Amino acid sequence: MRSRSRRAAVATVGAVLVLTTGCSFGPPGPDQAGEPPNLSRPSAAPTSGQDSGDREAALTVLAKDLEVPWGIAFLPDGSAVVTERDTARVLKVGPESDAEGLKVSELDRLDEVRASGDGGLLGIAVSPDYDTDKTLYVYYSTDRDNRVGKLAGGKLQPILTGIPRSPDQNGGALAFGPDGFLYVGTGDGTPTGTLAQNPKSLGGKILRITTAGKPATGNPVKNSTVWSSGHRNVQGLAWDGDGRLFATDTTQPLTSELNVVAKGGNYGWPKADGDSTDTKLRNPMVFWPSTESACGGVAAVDSLVATTCLVGERLYLLSVTANGTVLGTPQELLSEEYGRLRALVAAPDGSLWLSTSNQEDGGEPGPEDDRLIRLVFSDGGAGRS
Repeated sequence: MRSRSRRAAVATVGAVLVLTTGCSFGPPGPDQAGEPPNLSRPSAAPTSGQDSGDREAALTVLAKDLEVPWGIAFLPDGSAVVTERDTARVLKVGPESDAEGLKVSELDRLDEVRASGDGGLLGIAVSPDYDTDKTLYVYYSTDRDNRVGKLAGGKLQPILTGIPRSPDQNGGALAFGPDGFLYVGTGDGTPTGTLAQNPKSLGGKILRITTAGKPATGNPVKNSTVWSSGHRNVQGLAWDGDGRLFATDTTQPLTSELNVVAKGGNYGWPKADGDSTDTKLRNPMVFWPSTESACGGVAAVDSLVATTCLVGERLYLLSVTANGTVLGTPQELLSEEYGRLRALVAAPDGSLWLSTSNQEDGGEPGPEDDRLIRLVFSDGGAGRS
């Protein structure tokens, strides 16, 4: 087993300086509910061998000893709800804390979930009306399909069923968009990609639905839940301040993609893996070799977009222009420091929360895995310390 850093201190971001100048992370807009948990300031050790202008990223381990944490979302009080893929537990993390990190408690364990391969209890989203309806939405696997359900009062009610189930292409992304509708990232679920281009299939799509699981008003095709197609395995969704939707598409044979998703867009699978010359298909904003990526989570704050990678064991940080293109070269953070990185979300305070995924096939768990980690830039960006 290779040695990995256990410090909750500093990862050097050196080359990120040019990319982030003038567009550092900051506090969220006034429409984002929730206060950050009362955390101690992350430690930051001096960096040697770097120019004085280099920027550092401070890391704090918020929780440890979890089992394949998959989805993260935030409640109005600033605490997080976290799913564990294989145990089917829904956890509450914070806002209370002590010297060991944030308090972790079990909210529920879903008997309906059948975990195997990369299926299980996956994405989670908090109702926009949580203060009154106390409802969570989850993406989960059964023996025969993947589903979206609403969880309230300890009861799980499926609202969308029939999403293709497979050993390793189950999608799982789940998030409410700025328009108040629920977006669902699914997997193609077939070895050859026969569903991603089929408009009647829920596989290989990003879906846009109401909280009752019905097609949302304004979808590309009336009475269809499909928002975009041609995806292989969508595991991350995030919007920036301009309302642009970013999505990861992972485990393609050659590449892992990060896409800017447009209404009705076709992102190519299985006709393309990476860029294509077909003008009817939309090319990814950026893609990497699968051996350096297999990215899952994605987060957008200001003009920065970040994505966490499993096989690549790193976080990519990108500066995105107003027209949705990447400025400069994507920067790598945390390379092989914490192993496989899966979930990534922007917290209400503007910091980034990410999870490791070492307690699964392909991982090499350390004594504290799996962990939730908070990332801030030590010069004052990326959230209030």
